[in-house]
Amino acid sequence: MSTINIKRVKTSEVELKDRLVSIQRVAKVTKGGRTFSFSAIVVVGDENGIVGYGLGKAKEVTEAIAKGIDDAKKNLVKVPLLNGTVPHEQIGKFSGGFVLIKPAAVGTGVIAGGAMRAVLESAGVHNVLAKSKGSSNPHNVVKATVDALTKMRDAYTIAQQRGVDLNKVFNG
Repeated sequence: MSTINIKRVKTSEVELKDRLVSIQRVAKVTKGGRTFSFSAIVVVGDENGIVGYGLGKAKEVTEAIAKGIDDAKKNLVKVPLLNGTVPHEQIGKFSGGFVLIKPAAVGTGVIAGGAMRAVLESAGVHNVLAKSKGSSNPHNVVKATVDALTKMRDAYTIAQQRGVDLNKVFNG
């Protein structure tokens, strides 16, 4: 597992849909009183295997969301999908966030909570079982989910890395 393929994608090539994961109001106390600003976590994806996340901070909510979308478009990655689900079970970690993603049968739907659901749906996963263990902080959950998705490898990639036929990957 020394070579993990993180495939970056250019924004101009795809039509992206954005999803707001969370918005936080942050207060800075100064001599003149409290100054409020907003931070927004946004996930963008084409619902066909491309997903990215971003964080935007600004004095206004709309500006924070716009900055988050721009940041997310700079961090796009390609995710392998297999019949509307993930190719195999995978664990993702980021700081205190710890997520488990499992493939599911057709018709199961996206069984995942909050921040994970936004990432998985933006990536185009239709059937998946997911569990968030550890931190419930949306920042960490989103980053751990993207980590798990980038670690995914499809059978074709594994066959190429091992230098064997595709049938040998499944049948031994």
